[in-house]
Amino acid sequence: MPAPILHMGATVLCSHAGQAIPTVPSPRVMVAGMPAATIAAPYSVAGCAFVPPAGNGPCVTAQWVVGSVQVTSGGEPLAIMTGTAICTPTGTPLLPLVAQTRALAT
Repeated sequence: MPAPILHMGATVLCSHAGQAIPTVPSPRVMVAGMPAATIAAPYSVAGCAFVPPAGNGPCVTAQWVVGSVQVTSGGEPLAIMTGTAICTPTGTPLLPLVAQTRALAT
């Protein structure tokens, strides 16, 4: 099913409300005037509120594991709103909340 492509300006949060942004967006594909994100580059997470007394600390990075199947940039699948990403070290998912809606990918 088609889903909006994530880009540099998309609102993506970790499960604990930390802001996640792509570390290396694709310079070849632009959506809404901003570079698109691929699943190859990790996301950086800032402001994660999960601070356990002991254990696996706040979310620091995240990696997309499922993205677009038919649309790529530089041979890498694009990150899409219905994709799956896992945060490190907590193992919780990223939550894409807001992205452009004009360009869709499957």
